[in-house]
Amino acid sequence: MASHTPSTVGATSAGDPYLPGSGNGGYEVLHYDLDLDYRVSTNRLAAVAVIRARTTMPLSRFSLDFAGLSVVKVTVDGQRPRKIAETTRKLVVTLDTPLAEGAEFTVTVRYRGAPHPVRSPWGEVGWEELSDGVIVAGQPCGAATWYPCDDQPASKATYRITVSCESGYTAVSNGVLTGRTTRSGRTAWTYEMRQPMSSYLATVQIGRYRTRRLAEHPVPQSVVHPADLERQVAIDFGQVPRMLELFTRLFGPYPFEEYAVVVTDDALEIPLEAQGLAVFGRNHVDGRHGSDRLIAHELAHQWFGNSLTVARWQDIWLHEGFACYAEWLWAEESGGPSADENAALHRAGVDALPKDIVVADPGPRAMFDDRVYKRGALALHAVRKAVGDEAFFDGLRAYAAECEHGLVSPIDFVEIMEQNVGDGVDVGGIVERWVGKRSLPKL
Repeated sequence: MASHTPSTVGATSAGDPYLPGSGNGGYEVLHYDLDLDYRVSTNRLAAVAVIRARTTMPLSRFSLDFAGLSVVKVTVDGQRPRKIAETTRKLVVTLDTPLAEGAEFTVTVRYRGAPHPVRSPWGEVGWEELSDGVIVAGQPCGAATWYPCDDQPASKATYRITVSCESGYTAVSNGVLTGRTTRSGRTAWTYEMRQPMSSYLATVQIGRYRTRRLAEHPVPQSVVHPADLERQVAIDFGQVPRMLELFTRLFGPYPFEEYAVVVTDDALEIPLEAQGLAVFGRNHVDGRHGSDRLIAHELAHQWFGNSLTVARWQDIWLHEGFACYAEWLWAEESGGPSADENAALHRAGVDALPKDIVVADPGPRAMFDDRVYKRGALALHAVRKAVGDEAFFDGLRAYAAECEHGLVSPIDFVEIMEQNVGDGVDVGGIVERWVGKRSLPKL
């Protein structure tokens, strides 16, 4: 009878059917230290990634997500590995001596090239040149376009990111700015994200920007923007401190050390969230509060999406439904339509659309469908109406606190909410009717 030898080869996928080529197995990343030397004028990047990780099994071979750039050198704990191989989306490392389960190890990757976005079912994602700068939009599989990583939402780590570029530009990344030095016409900006962050939420934004401070409490809040939009930015983002105050009251303490908004000099199709940041295009700024709904949406993602992150993409309604509902909460607070009015309006809008997806598992091509956003928000409103405002917001705060900086699934929300509302309300049944079926319930 043949003996069975356990594999020491880490998986080259996290096993998420929505993104079967993303993520890796055999280890968990603890910390990324990224040193990026970038030339805006020529779109050339020379970089070093130092990745500290821990094995989850005996490991002789493992992979990192990595796309479009060239490896110069790889070491593991200071030693050259037996072999490295680059495929279209992976860097595969084979070791001379297997690592034991539970061992911490450090991978250092030197790399270079002209970073560019990768194609995906949701368009091009990742590092992208602007007309005079850079935007990084990593959701859901674009992180690998600028650093080697375990690109899956369930993989959270702390980060230190240094970006060096020509001194006429401002470089923005996640977390607190801990250093800035200038030498020979180039400036290095160092940021630290001390709370765990999923790879797709890491970002770099580079442009000829000015910085405007919005408020200092409960955390520093700022907006980085092109000089010619100073007046409009002051008006449109002047409500951020009030929004933050409202969401802190409703959801609990803001989960990061700072909050910043970047307004790019280019137009963007949609705004996007990153951890501790939100990014808007100049087309979202009009000086007349035309984007208040979007500003509230991206801010709410700091709780729901960034601090509380889904482990699998099919549950994305837990990000987008909550952020969409925050739009309605801000409208209610600021003298606009009530949440009841918004719920009725958007239920009618959803009712006019095909009933051909299940929001709880919409499939990869529909995971950013507007029905996922709106039906997710409607599920929350239905729970609120069933349990009352006091129990609902007590439950939301408990959910945000108990799962802070962690991974969530719908059962986490349901169980925590049911613990806070007591007997007699089937929160799980309400959620199931709104997101677990194709048919659309009545409010």
